[in-house]
Amino acid sequence: MGQGDSQDDAIPTIWPQRDGEPVSCREKLLVLRENYVELHDVMRDAFEDAILMGVDEAQMRRILIELVHRMRSPHA
Repeated sequence: MGQGDSQDDAIPTIWPQRDGEPVSCREKLLVLRENYVELHDVMRDAFEDAILMGVDEAQMRRILIELVHRMRSPHA
């Protein structure tokens, strides 16, 4: 997301379940939205800190992507 982008524009409006059906429970949708916003803020801060400390921007993006790829499902 660029600096001019609205965070609300990037928040998914549909959260698909394993069966492909969208999550419809309001409470679950609220938690998903709150988690998204919190994660966005933490990742943005970490990204900006790294860049300001001299880390290559492209490399930092790869590091963050690798972090996501290394996550394991609680269903495993």
